[in-house]
Amino acid sequence: MPLVLPPRLTASARSLRDTARRRGLETVELTAPDVPGELRDGDAYLHAGPSFADAVAPALGVAPLEAPADWLARLPVAFLGREIRAVPLREAYGLRRPVFVKSPNDKGVPALVYTDGSRLPGPDAVDPDTVVLVSEIVVFEAEYRLYVLDGRVHTGSRYAASGQLRLAPLSADGRAFGTELLDAVGHTLPSAIVVDVGVTDTGRWAVVEANAAWASGCYASDPDRALDVVLRAAGPAAHLTERDSPFVR
Repeated sequence: MPLVLPPRLTASARSLRDTARRRGLETVELTAPDVPGELRDGDAYLHAGPSFADAVAPALGVAPLEAPADWLARLPVAFLGREIRAVPLREAYGLRRPVFVKSPNDKGVPALVYTDGSRLPGPDAVDPDTVVLVSEIVVFEAEYRLYVLDGRVHTGSRYAASGQLRLAPLSADGRAFGTELLDAVGHTLPSAIVVDVGVTDTGRWAVVEANAAWASGCYASDPDRALDVVLRAAGPAAHLTERDSPFVR
């Protein structure tokens, strides 16, 4: 079964492509979101951004997995260290204080600190019924990406320090926090997902967000183990398990 990729590849996507080839998997880089007939048999994997995935996944017969839109907001506060709510964008327009706002599973509403709700994208740009995550502002001193497979940390790496891209191996503390988190709430996530965690400027570990593995950069993670997660996260719908069916995008 081929791994299907978009036209323009990031360094991470190239790494996963090369890893797939070393495994003996065919790779196909589509030049447009038009799926050739030979790929329309529901027997492929996918690694691409959300917009491209939305365009090609149905024709490929791929079932992309993602976390529920309100997953972060439903986490116990002990894992968040801040208040986070999932609300319709129209409600967020009424905010009159600085907050961090983002779309849960795509980039419709850019992940930014907004001085107030009037600074959010207007109804001409984004449907006001779109759910967004509204968070208290926190500062993360270091951020780590965890590739999760079957409720366990499969691989991971640091991707940022002091707000700057700085790659490094996954720390023991990062893995331990991820393990604690997954032991508590792993059942609320699909079997293959990416979870970002970090250390705040107060020294507290907290969840940053969850991301679809099929649309995430692997940074300094082991690309072979990251690919394990990607293949599970966006594979043939015919192979979808009952456990993962509620998490299909």
